[in-house]
Amino acid sequence: MAITNQQVAERTFLRQLYADSYYPDHVVDRGRAVLLRLCERIEAEQPSDLASLYALTHAATEEFNSLEDDFEAAGSQIETVAREEIAEDFWFVASAYGFPEADVEELIAPREW
Repeated sequence: MAITNQQVAERTFLRQLYADSYYPDHVVDRGRAVLLRLCERIEAEQPSDLASLYALTHAATEEFNSLEDDFEAAGSQIETVAREEIAEDFWFVASAYGFPEADVEELIAPREW
């Protein structure tokens, strides 16, 4: 499914991670795919309230949790810079889809990173 939200379609997700060689591109690519799948789900399911949005972002956060082992296997980890970048992209997605009041900590509440 192609992303129809123009803001999202033009966004380079995880830009700071791609710019830093500490984060292996092949693992960052998987994180980017998580964010794109989240956008596709939001467009398909069209959550009408924050609770519905949070259910979608929590599922995506769980996917990021599973990437921690991939980062570690590649000699990296989801640390402060990565956490901030991921959280910012989650908030961007929420805002782009009409939820600028979303709480960034709640968007990624089940995170283990």
